Amino acid sequence: MQKTASSSTLGPDGLDIAQSFFKPIQGASPPPPTSRSTKISVVGVGNVGMAIAQTILTQGLADEIALVDVNAEKLRGEMLDLQHAAAFLPRTKISASVDYSSTLASDLVIVTAGARQIPGESRLNLLQRNRALFSKMIPPLAAGSPETIMLIVSNPVDVLTYVAWKLSGFPSNRVIGSGTNLDSSRFRFLIADHLDLNAQDVQAYIIGEHGDSSVALWSSISVGGVPILSFLERQQIAYEKHTLEKIHREVVEGAYEVIRLKGYTSWAIGYSVASLARSILRDQRSIHPVSVLAKGFYGIDGGEPFLSLPAQLGRSGVLGVTNIHLTEDEAKQLQESAKTILEVQSQLGV
Repeated sequence: MQKTASSSTLGPDGLDIAQSFFKPIQGASPPPPTSRSTKISVVGVGNVGMAIAQTILTQGLADEIALVDVNAEKLRGEMLDLQHAAAFLPRTKISASVDYSSTLASDLVIVTAGARQIPGESRLNLLQRNRALFSKMIPPLAAGSPETIMLIVSNPVDVLTYVAWKLSGFPSNRVIGSGTNLDSSRFRFLIADHLDLNAQDVQAYIIGEHGDSSVALWSSISVGGVPILSFLERQQIAYEKHTLEKIHREVVEGAYEVIRLKGYTSWAIGYSVASLARSILRDQRSIHPVSVLAKGFYGIDGGEPFLSLPAQLGRSGVLGVTNIHLTEDEAKQLQESAKTILEVQSQLGV
């Protein structure tokens, strides 16, 4: 199933009317035989996938978006719904197909597809089903776009990013997980809310697992360039550790709260992934806490765990990991988070 072609053959017998409708200016050179455009593929058109596609569209990040899903009817409906908004959006070609071949030559492949947990199902069994799904999905995506950047959003994102890396055969810099980019946004929002200021003026990271063992880097939080904890200490302003822990707990439980209230998360992850797409495709060299191969960083030496670290992103994917200062306690928590992920990875047999 493909997008209905944007056709200029509206005249009788398929006559191409574009040549008649537009008259070239005198002395114009012919158009180049090929033009470079940016293509993003979104695999999985559930609530998360469509929020990502919609945000990418409204921000004008791609010339072409290819949607892929196994549900052909829903897929076509989502495609048409977006196409019908064409008059209000930057010009973007939108296609939809149940076939991975529609993703050929993508600059960025965003994977949101994944098996849903069955009531009473163990986490490991769910992971095994997702591994089986990825084994059918990742190889053809990688083969069709051998130079692409692969961005994994499906949960549990750290382990599935590792699975995608192994199955794709890509270098590690070109397989990235959305990780704690959204967790860090929640973190910044909560801090900004406490201080009554704009979240964009707060620098704060959640790193490690996208989950219960994540690590809040309190030691490096700054507002307007001012390190918060050192400022409080210099001003002899008392703060209690349990207050900090409460904010971190709110970050970890944030998604669960949204799901409890509305049934799913969508808008925040849509904006989060769009920010990653912008940094990658426009070579912004911005720093995002995303899931990367963490071996060799911050005392993580065993195995090949994927977890979130503050990484610089650009056109070739992960350009590097920032050498941010961690306290002894933060480093220990991060290493424990890596062990948690490694234990799960070791059971998958990838």
